[in-house]
Amino acid sequence: MTEAAKATVFVDNDKVRVTEWRFAPGAATGWHRHEYNYVVVPITDGTLLLRTPDGDREAPLKLGVPYYRDVGVEHDVINGGTAELAFIEIEMK
Repeated sequence: MTEAAKATVFVDNDKVRVTEWRFAPGAATGWHRHEYNYVVVPITDGTLLLRTPDGDREAPLKLGVPYYRDVGVEHDVINGGTAELAFIEIEMK
């Protein structure tokens, strides 16, 4: 069984949800679909493996360099590396 990524919710109100995600090597979020537009702010460097309906791809993380995604993204996010990976996810409700 794959280890689950650790989610810590810091803010969750009617406008925004802010979650810190930490991934030990091999940890995964599990398959999910995003309900909101969101921004990811990496707090480590590294590369995530994304399993998507269109196939697998890698997504590089660069400390402090954010990226945006629209509502509806479907994937499983996995740390395929040997070091912990982490990011802050900001969902706009």
